[in-house]
Amino acid sequence: MRMRCLSALDTTLSAVAVVATLALTSVPVFAQAATSASKLDDVLKLRAADLRGRSRVIVEYVDIEDVRAITGLHGHLRRRLAGARAHVADVDNLSLAALAADPRVARVMVDRPAFTTMFRTGAATGATVARQTFGVTGQGVGVAIIDSGITDWHDDLYLGPDGAGKIVHFRDFTRAADDPLAAVVSDDYGHGTHVAGIIAGSGYDSAGARAGIAPGAHLIGLKVLDADGQGYISDVIAAFDYAVSIRNTYNIRVINLSVASGVFETYYRDPLTLAARRANDAGIVVVAAAGNLGLNDDGQVQYGGITAPGNAPWVLTVGAASHQGRSAAGSTCMVPRGPYVLTSDRSSHSA
Repeated sequence: MRMRCLSALDTTLSAVAVVATLALTSVPVFAQAATSASKLDDVLKLRAADLRGRSRVIVEYVDIEDVRAITGLHGHLRRRLAGARAHVADVDNLSLAALAADPRVARVMVDRPAFTTMFRTGAATGATVARQTFGVTGQGVGVAIIDSGITDWHDDLYLGPDGAGKIVHFRDFTRAADDPLAAVVSDDYGHGTHVAGIIAGSGYDSAGARAGIAPGAHLIGLKVLDADGQGYISDVIAAFDYAVSIRNTYNIRVINLSVASGVFETYYRDPLTLAARRANDAGIVVVAAAGNLGLNDDGQVQYGGITAPGNAPWVLTVGAASHQGRSAAGSTCMVPRGPYVLTSDRSSHSA
């Protein structure tokens, strides 16, 4: 079976004013409308024709971030994305076209859902051999985990040979910035705790037999998913930029992202992949899950599709392969770009 990589405002104008406006406008009206529409992504172009409902969007500015572009249309501001020169807001679908037409606005994108991506893990990483042979444990290295949080009670994260907890800093981006609970360590879904144990678990409950990949590392928990394992890319973007801002304080050398979103545009324009690039440019290795998604020629769900930001070449995209107990060699899926490709019967690829 061959794999596919899936990778109003009411206005009253006199006839004279209309004529004067058209005479002074160098671009035809229909061209201006087309330009405004081009600022909306494909999803929002459809929603702009809907007279009902609201959309959670990311508003990217041409130059200065001017919240009046949003509030002037009765939009509700949610968050500022300083690194992206953007705001997150809830806007009436009826106002999307007007928002895109604002000369202060460069683009308007739907705030896509983010979700967990790690499906299974394995012990065949060679981490134990590396520790025994080279003595590398990740001691002193900070790893930022952008996920559902980290639990505040697990022995392997709070007990160990050094008697100190692994988590040195925590921030919850699913809460308002001024919410005091945003600094309280938590994980009401569990996925982030699972990831944290794989990365830096001390192995306390197994007498060291099941220690993490880098048990000497310390963790920075950045929560972006709720109790159902769901979130928005705007929170992930905010977490990326926050990690960059505190990288020197906690010696953050790695960001782990077992969270992803769909690929709807080139990685050179996707605000999520661009946030990962800012972290990479700041000297942080961004490790992202491949996604565990994809369809074969019969439309059946398969492993192999790549999600964002794993589709970007500046991200270290990782995946796992499983033959599901079958010995027959499966088809491979070679992807033309991206530094890491695994080929197997059921495999994950970077794209």
